[in-house]
Amino acid sequence: MAELTHFDAKGNAVMVDVSDKGETERTATARGLVRMAPETMATIRDGRVKKGDPLTVAQLAGIMGAKRTPDLIPLCHPLALTSVKVFLALDEAECAVTIEATVKLKGRTGVEMEALTAVSVAALTVYDMLKAVDKAMQITDIHLVHKAGGKSGEYRVTESTA
Repeated sequence: MAELTHFDAKGNAVMVDVSDKGETERTATARGLVRMAPETMATIRDGRVKKGDPLTVAQLAGIMGAKRTPDLIPLCHPLALTSVKVFLALDEAECAVTIEATVKLKGRTGVEMEALTAVSVAALTVYDMLKAVDKAMQITDIHLVHKAGGKSGEYRVTESTA
C-alpha cells in the first residue's frame, strides 16, 4: 500500500514538497452524474429553467472550480493550469446530466484534484439551478477516469473499477 504523502513522521499535515520534481505534461479526466426525475430532465431539455441554461452555467462553474481548487482543498498546490474543459450532456436513458472535466498543465504535480473539483462544482451548480423543481436530485459517481504524467505514470479506470 502506498504511503500517505500529506503527513510527516509525527502525523502533522504537510503540503508535499515538489521542488525537486521535474516538470512534465500532466492531464486528468474525471466524471460524474446528477440524477433527476424525468420531469426535471424535460425542464432542461425544453429550456424551461427560470435561472437560465443550467448546462452552460455549470460548465463555467466547473472551469472556475478547477481554477480555485487550492482555495477549497487543503494542501493542494496553486497551479498554472493550461487547459480546463468541462462538458455536460443530458442522458435521457439514465435520467441524468453527465459531466466530464479534463484538466492539463506542464508542472511538478498532478491535476486530479482539479478535475474532480471541476466535476463536483459543475454538479452542485446543476443542483442549485434545479432544486426549486427537484430537491431529490442525486449527485453521484464522481470519480477519476484517467491521469497521465508524472512519476506514477498513467492510470485509466477499467470496467471493473468504474
